[in-house]
Amino acid sequence: MTQLQRDVLVSGKTSFKIEVPYKLIENGEKGKEKPLIVYLHGFGENIKTFSEKCEPFLDLEAYHLFIQAPYPLYDRSREKNVSDWGRAWYLYDGNRGQFIKSLELASEFIQEIIDKLLNVISANRLCVVGYSMGGYLAGFFALTRWKHVNDVAVVGARIKTEVLQSNWENVRHINVLAVHGTDDKSVKYEPQKKEIEKLKENGLQAQFKLISGNHDFSSIYIQEVLNWLKESGY
Repeated sequence: MTQLQRDVLVSGKTSFKIEVPYKLIENGEKGKEKPLIVYLHGFGENIKTFSEKCEPFLDLEAYHLFIQAPYPLYDRSREKNVSDWGRAWYLYDGNRGQFIKSLELASEFIQEIIDKLLNVISANRLCVVGYSMGGYLAGFFALTRWKHVNDVAVVGARIKTEVLQSNWENVRHINVLAVHGTDDKSVKYEPQKKEIEKLKENGLQAQFKLISGNHDFSSIYIQEVLNWLKESGY
């Protein structure tokens, strides 16, 4: 029997688009110039669950932007609608190159939303607040989009200063807060504390707050960030 020849004629990659919701809330006098605060949720959360947690922040006179992460986490129970599934900001397999690439793609996605909104709102400063997976992204976004970011608050994550490649002069204007729990088993606090010390040594205004708690974005963490925002003029 004659064996037929099998050839791969074309192999490549293409893009697949997925709709990702975001929500902008304005508190204060309409049209007045005010800060823009961007909120990035943790792994397995979504825009609905995280915006509910962040309700205390909405008392600040500011634009409040909630963005949902793009990667859906399949609900094996099949009890939830797709809109209620948890989400992830990036894909990580332990490879640093993949991690940085994924963070950059997510940052481009966030920047695109912000740029679009800045055409219709008057923002005088930009703050990024991130928790856990959203905290890693918040730190990366601030250090790589330093021309746009004034303040960044990271809860339960590590700010990866290695992405700066020693270009400290670019980021010295950024005001940084890191909040971590003493009993955080998911992300140890010691590496983040070292990162904040490195930021301070290189001329940034950076604070590290260690509080009694685990890996969570509960009221005690939210209050620390809220106090810091108020102290910073929000």
